[in-house]
Amino acid sequence: MIATKICGITRPEDAFVAESFGATAIGLIFYDKSSRNVSIKIGKDIADAVKKVKLIGVFVYQQKHIIDETINEISLNGIQLHGDESPEFCAQFDVPVIKAFRIKANFDFNRIRQYKVSAILFDTFTKDKFGGTGINFDWSLVQRQEFALPIILSGGLNINNIYKGIEQINPDAVDINSSVEDLPGIKNQKKIEDIFSQLQETNNTGYNFE
Repeated sequence: MIATKICGITRPEDAFVAESFGATAIGLIFYDKSSRNVSIKIGKDIADAVKKVKLIGVFVYQQKHIIDETINEISLNGIQLHGDESPEFCAQFDVPVIKAFRIKANFDFNRIRQYKVSAILFDTFTKDKFGGTGINFDWSLVQRQEFALPIILSGGLNINNIYKGIEQINPDAVDINSSVEDLPGIKNQKKIEDIFSQLQETNNTGYNFE
């Protein structure tokens, strides 16, 4: 099965469910303007609820020392930088870094080649949100490109379109958030189970959020 991250986890019980159904990673959002923001204390509680799943901290325009503190406090396995962080900023960390890019028409894909990170994530551009929008971007924009880094597909993936997205983009992993929720940050066990059932026939490319 393709490597899968369930992002926007805010409760230990949701982390446990995601891991139980086959998640490779879970995303903990440390961005106070997000409706899925968690504190370090909650992050620790979530980390204690799982055994094998990778813990990825999601940050937007955060100072390095705060990111480092969060990594150390929770023992994060990696981080995802979701703002317009520079290649130099992304290269400073001792854990794997996923750099997120929000895709829209006329996006300059050449800028991606400046980044020396462990993977790149493609999400949907909106003016007021950094992820978790439940909206697809135009996949054909990415389909025409070639990248040397592992690709994580995000942005409005749900049970009805995720297989099509995987076929069209051929990503190394997928990132799922709002489509398995009842409310922002409140995951639904049945929705998680259903989307993992949909993913059972997909192939693992070897990328596992490391």
